[in-house]
Amino acid sequence: MMASSNFKETLKSVGAAFFGVQSDKNRERDFTQGKFSHFIIAGLIAVVLFIAALVTIVSFVLPS
Repeated sequence: MMASSNFKETLKSVGAAFFGVQSDKNRERDFTQGKFSHFIIAGLIAVVLFIAALVTIVSFVLPS
């Protein structure tokens, strides 16, 4: 249960950092307590979701 909660915190941190609103306190916490593998996985998930959102928006805007 602790690992799931830790990964949720990692997802929140990656999301905040992705948009540039990560606080210094959370960033310091991430460097001291976060697992590198969690950040890699969460970062890849964020990038895939971002690309999927861009593709979806472009497909709606441009005529086919």
